[in-house]
Amino acid sequence: MGNLEGKVAFITGAARGQGRSHALRLAKEGADIIAVDIAAQIDTVPYPMSTPEDLHETVSQIEALDRRIVAIQADTRDYQALVDAAAKGVAELGPIDIILANAGIAPQGGTGDDAQTFRDVVETNLFGVYNTVKAAVPSMIEKGQGGAIVLTSSTQGLSGAGGDGTGATSGYTAAKHGVVGLMRTFANWLAPQMIRVNTVHPTGVNTPMVMNDAMQKYLADNPGMSDALKNLLPVEIVQPIDISNAIAWLVSDEARYVTGVTLPVDAGFTAR
Repeated sequence: MGNLEGKVAFITGAARGQGRSHALRLAKEGADIIAVDIAAQIDTVPYPMSTPEDLHETVSQIEALDRRIVAIQADTRDYQALVDAAAKGVAELGPIDIILANAGIAPQGGTGDDAQTFRDVVETNLFGVYNTVKAAVPSMIEKGQGGAIVLTSSTQGLSGAGGDGTGATSGYTAAKHGVVGLMRTFANWLAPQMIRVNTVHPTGVNTPMVMNDAMQKYLADNPGMSDALKNLLPVEIVQPIDISNAIAWLVSDEARYVTGVTLPVDAGFTAR
């Protein structure tokens, strides 16, 4: 038996990248998965976003582990869509024990309207996190057996390194700092119900959000940005499983008294 046998995890951004990795890691520990993803394009994002086919692939990989999964296409900016997704997942799998608010975008290098880019990244990376918790946590509270929530921030939620004044970078950093504020207020709100809330802060991760032509061109065109975003350890990028392993610990009983913390998984980035 795994550490999460019989648990149900509600995960956003689950079609690919870190979200799929988290879903697989928790499923290997015994959890069933409610997988939510926009599986569509946002106009100001310059790289290809996830597709319905990506979400179907997550379903196939979870089912190959002999775990149950309910997959829903929904935009985290749409609160009612998340309420409906949580209701559908709970109806099929049972009450939610774990929430991973992971969905996010990084539109650096885009050429769209700067103000609209700022709005899109803040609404996705901050408002979407708020919506996720508010939509899914009532099931956890009603179950009355505690729970664990992890919000995905970033090293940019602890640092302003590489700021360039653009809507993409400013919005990303502001949103990821805002996620820390949400975590801290949620940790206080939910502590009486024995629900723990923490953030993880990855450095660059080998996912389509980072490893795409638009982002690589942006970094190549702004060498000072690349220097500002270097890790302390001699690794250029970490793997999704590195973040998933940290999350698997945070949501397990091994971390049962860990709440309100900002956990970097960043190859020493924030120690520079």
